Order: sequence, then C-alpha cells, then structure tokens
Amino acid sequence: MSAPMRPPAFAGAVTAPSPDPAMIAATIRELAQHRGPGKTLCPSEVARALAPDDWRALMPEVRRTADALAAAGEIVVMQKGKAVSACTARGAIRIGLKAP
Repeated sequence: MSAPMRPPAFAGAVTAPSPDPAMIAATIRELAQHRGPGKTLCPSEVARALAPDDWRALMPEVRRTADALAAAGEIVVMQKGKAVSACTARGAIRIGLKAP
C-alpha cells in the first residue's frame, strides 16, 4: 500500500500573522512566572505556545524578544549555566526569571 498523497502546496496560501513582540514578551513572562524561580524554559516552548503549527519560523523573534527582556533586567538567558545574549549565543539556550 502506498503512502497517502498530500495536496500540493498552494502558492497563494494565507498564513496567520506572526505574534508581535509585545505578545511574545508577555508569553515569555507568563511561562517564566509559571515555571517559577530557579527553573528555566526553552525558547521553543514560547514559540510553540504562540504558533503550534509553525513555531520554528517564530524562533528568531522569540530570541530577539528574550534578549530585549534580559537587557531590561526582567529575565536571564542562560547557556551552560552562564548568562548569554539570546541573539549571539549559538545552540540551546534557557530562559528564566532573574534572581532577586
């Protein structure tokens, strides 16, 4: 039995608008608060919460927004236990609440 055929991609398909930076920032804050002090989350959790079907396309904006929140002192962005810039770090990063 052959695999089911997928319909061809429609060149004029309309996609949902990307969340704006304020919505991304609010989601980062909400998820970090829910996780609690001393715990972190992956930026992909933020992207998946906002765009479950197309979360990968949202990752650069999530990183930029996380970087802005970290620069404002609202959160920390970590890699291997050290604070980093979400925009310049390569590889996996974690987002968490800033220590009091």
